[in-house]
Amino acid sequence: MTAFLALIRKDLILFLSDRRALVISLALPIVIAAFFGSLFGGSAKTSAIDVALVQQDTSEIGNKIAAGLKADPNLHVTPLAMADADKAVRKGDQKVAIVLPVGFGEAAGAALFGSGEKPSISLLYDPSQPAVLAMVKGMLTQQVMSVVSAEMFGGKMGQEMTERSLHQLDEQARTDPDSRALRDMLASVQKYQTLPAKDGAAAGPSKGLSMPFTTADKQLSSGVAEQGYNAYAHAFAGMGVQFILFMGIDMGIGILLARRSGVWSRLLAAPVSLTQVLLARAASGAIIAFALLCIVFAVAVFGFGVHIASLPGFIGMALCFGVLTASLGLVIAAFGKTPEAARKIAMFAVLVMVMLGGAWLPSFLFPQWMQTLTMAVPTRWAIDGLDAVTWRGMDAMAAAPAMGVQLGFALLFGLLALWKFKRA
Repeated sequence: MTAFLALIRKDLILFLSDRRALVISLALPIVIAAFFGSLFGGSAKTSAIDVALVQQDTSEIGNKIAAGLKADPNLHVTPLAMADADKAVRKGDQKVAIVLPVGFGEAAGAALFGSGEKPSISLLYDPSQPAVLAMVKGMLTQQVMSVVSAEMFGGKMGQEMTERSLHQLDEQARTDPDSRALRDMLASVQKYQTLPAKDGAAAGPSKGLSMPFTTADKQLSSGVAEQGYNAYAHAFAGMGVQFILFMGIDMGIGILLARRSGVWSRLLAAPVSLTQVLLARAASGAIIAFALLCIVFAVAVFGFGVHIASLPGFIGMALCFGVLTASLGLVIAAFGKTPEAARKIAMFAVLVMVMLGGAWLPSFLFPQWMQTLTMAVPTRWAIDGLDAVTWRGMDAMAAAPAMGVQLGFALLFGLLALWKFKRA
């Protein structure tokens, strides 16, 4: 037992003496997690969407639509000429450009009652922003419907257009029953347009059609109600998992270097068994991984406001992930041919695992088939378990399946490594 503890102590001292390993294992995950957390929201409000507006229609309707878009807090509207807007979207400086064509107001008013062709608003957009395009379309539709309907039911242009449409429909109504019905409706609209203001008050700006409903959005989670999804919590989980697994690679490469130099053979010549040496290396690796993850999340808690809902759950997840990291290092050492080749293959494998595990982007953004596929990846369980005990606000029991799966993978990796070492 004394020899076993001495081996663990030796590994810990060697790791702490390597400043480069400490920087990579601590500073890099914290810096990159802070970047990703701020990039995907953090606790800040979502910024307004950058939109260019090419206003070729300077009619009253065109001016009101432009004013409504500029007043929308979800949009940051920049008026541009057509050539400048095209160039800005191509360069990525603007996400979407709205082109309001000449004569749009009059054509839209005629189309509202079905007596003219629908005018087209061109939307130039960055191909990397399809989701933004859909949002801009929705806000543009709301503004156009509100302004055009208000003008048609109460504005000067609407009165003139109604009068012209009535003359046209009078001719068509002689042979077309549908035109007669439409004429009767427009006659009612004309009557409404000429109503005097109530109680002699000055007539204010008419209101058009508006959305017939609102939504009441409420975040639901098991944790703090107002917290919701915390991008920093997820980013620190993902980057912590990624860089600590890199440390596991270094652990495995260290064994390969020891075998190449002959240190491993001399170590096994001492009065310790191969199993003891491997277990001591795994124990020291697990301790280092556990400590690193705790330090990374301590920075997340005190520096970025991340909330750990269940301390026992977090400790359990950190311990299980530490064991998983150590067992991965043993597998790399057992099956690696040379340190150089093993490092390249292991780096590729770890990067694929953290990508599929949701370290870079949350797994709930993946297609459904990919979400199902990644259930076979240990990093998916590690990150989901850390998410559960942080921003999701769940307890240790909710993270128990993730702990169990990590320990299962760790046992599998450990048995494979032991089998391979004994065959060597």
